[in-house]
Amino acid sequence: MESPFFFPRGSIMKGMKKETLEEIRSKLKKAHRVVFLGGAGVSTGSGIPDFRSPQGLYNIRSKYGVPYEVMLSHTYFFEATETFYDFYWSTMVAKEAKPNKAHRALAGYSKNHQLVVITQNIDGLDKQAGSKTVLEMHGTTWSYHCVNCEEHYSLDQLEPKGVPHCPHCGGLIKPDVVLYEEPLDEDTLLSAINAVRFSDFLIVGGTSMKVYPVAGLPSYFPRTGPIVMINAEPTEFDACCDYVIHEDIGETLEALLAD
Repeated sequence: MESPFFFPRGSIMKGMKKETLEEIRSKLKKAHRVVFLGGAGVSTGSGIPDFRSPQGLYNIRSKYGVPYEVMLSHTYFFEATETFYDFYWSTMVAKEAKPNKAHRALAGYSKNHQLVVITQNIDGLDKQAGSKTVLEMHGTTWSYHCVNCEEHYSLDQLEPKGVPHCPHCGGLIKPDVVLYEEPLDEDTLLSAINAVRFSDFLIVGGTSMKVYPVAGLPSYFPRTGPIVMINAEPTEFDACCDYVIHEDIGETLEALLAD
């Protein structure tokens, strides 16, 4: 028996029929304030690996002999800076990556509609694609600062190899990304909470919904509209959603957000 198009929260669906698309699009047309909450799966189509899928970084043995969660921690950055940057430049920075279908679909929709993109990614691709309002919850690899004099630098100003030091004071330069053991930026978090709180349509995509506090943001959604989940793999959050689509996120967003 084929899966129904509209189904109660807690059921799972694979495949998206034309009827499925049209019903979600019909609800979307009535929305005034849309929020997209995305994770690493949004950028896999740009050649950037995710973390928790079977092929993700966390399931690949580290050549450095320590878990990736440790390597990406505040403590490790200061205690093993050279190794941190060796890993960071080779794995976390994707300067040549380009926006994919998912990023472009969101950016295109934002031209004529009120959309807030809340992303857990640090690759900067949502902004590069042209989305108007992007909240980068975990920071970005495109921004850096000196831990001594606090001078700021862009990725284009740095040589992406070795340990960078400030040309003004010689201090250590640190990426403006949120490492393990570090809190999120309070202003960015508050902006994300308010965006969800005052939205009337929530799309969650490309995320396992296991990283807090970002995974807790949907709890602020006032249920003035549906929650749509788009992810290649099932998540525990699926049971909280009105629509669950286990399909390619780029193609799905293209279909949903096209005018």
